[in-house]
Amino acid sequence: MRKIIAAFRMSIDGFIEAANGNQDWVDTWEDIFGLMPQVDACILGGGMYPGYEAYWSTIFSSPKDVLPFTGKKATENEVEYAQFTQKIPHIVLSTKLKEAKWKKTIIVRNVEEIRKLKDQTGKDIYAVGGPTFVSSLLNLGLIDELRLLVNPVILGSGKTLFKDVSERHQLKLVDIKPFQSGVKLTYEL
Repeated sequence: MRKIIAAFRMSIDGFIEAANGNQDWVDTWEDIFGLMPQVDACILGGGMYPGYEAYWSTIFSSPKDVLPFTGKKATENEVEYAQFTQKIPHIVLSTKLKEAKWKKTIIVRNVEEIRKLKDQTGKDIYAVGGPTFVSSLLNLGLIDELRLLVNPVILGSGKTLFKDVSERHQLKLVDIKPFQSGVKLTYEL
């Protein structure tokens, strides 16, 4: 069976974005988690998909331009991830989303479709987000691994990663790796 791996950047105080939605404390959106060689599908919630698709499509089509979301130019590794997003299937769980621009995107209406995907043969699956989507997968026992890059910043308030988790989950720490931009923690569930 394939693993579903969720990965997030977060502040020391547990927020994935500031109260105003700002994520300017994130240095880069490249694949710091090392997931590209390990996965052959990405899953996301319908709330996150439109922004995710727009951001990576912009980098893919104009890799040297300044990005509207960050105000920065894409790094070489962000360009590599943008190319990856164009090749890999994305499965979006949404009851509201009508269509997706990416050709390899499939919209599913029921979380059981995610469970079926997990039961298929293949590489692991990257649960990109958002936090409500990942919390629902945690609540259903579908997340196998959690990778967190804890950035050295205290935001004080904002959007928390685990606010919609409904029960206790025991995690096993399997790896710690320091980066200049924080510490990557890998947990198995």
